[in-house]
Amino acid sequence: MIDVRSLTMRYGNYVALSNVSFRANEREVLGLLGPNGAGKTTAMRILTTYLYPSSGTAKIDGLDILENSEKVRRCIGYLPETAPLYPDMQTEEYLTFVGSARGLQGQKLTERLRWVREACNLESVWKHLISELSKGFRQRVGLAQALIHDPKVLILDEPTSGLDPLQIIGIRELIRNLAKEKTIIFSTHILQEVEAAADRIVIINEGKIVSQGTQSELASEVRLRGSELKSNPSLEDIFIALLLPNRGGKTGI
Repeated sequence: MIDVRSLTMRYGNYVALSNVSFRANEREVLGLLGPNGAGKTTAMRILTTYLYPSSGTAKIDGLDILENSEKVRRCIGYLPETAPLYPDMQTEEYLTFVGSARGLQGQKLTERLRWVREACNLESVWKHLISELSKGFRQRVGLAQALIHDPKVLILDEPTSGLDPLQIIGIRELIRNLAKEKTIIFSTHILQEVEAAADRIVIINEGKIVSQGTQSELASEVRLRGSELKSNPSLEDIFIALLLPNRGGKTGI
């Protein structure tokens, strides 16, 4: 469903991404994990056709992001780290505007508004100004705008950033429910979020892929590299062993 092939992004002499390749299968949640500045947001912006890569390409639902950028935009929903909201609009008004911009109208628009209101649990703030909403509800409205046109693919950049624990749990559950029908790729630097929500993991650092696979596959790779791990390692143990191999298996960053 998402096939990334040798993406490279240069800003002058600075290389934000270097020969990055990975794949997300249909109805799979792929976690893009890495420290701040690792290149996660750059990769997301290229996938959403916001940025044009220096080299390489990707296909989403069989569509090349360079050759079919307009069609790619139609089949994806995108939530950037800062949700693109208009604070002077009511929740319903804003989502109606986004739906209309996505080409929805009439009964179809009404049906999708009803669906996102229920799926994103927005009933209690449906008539509220966005400026009045908590960070958690603003994030839900951001997810709703990404879902309004019923895309096959969701691309979420740090979807739980700045949320409290209960809000994080709510967003995490929503992502898992959406994965029953959609392919989802989300970026984060929070280990627990990937461990809880992702089917497979891509670890990126300094613009390069460090490793990718399920958590058990990542653990096997660490052992093949000669690093010691306990019998049932956490993702934190694996992450440290891959990015900081000279720490001798000690936990903590």
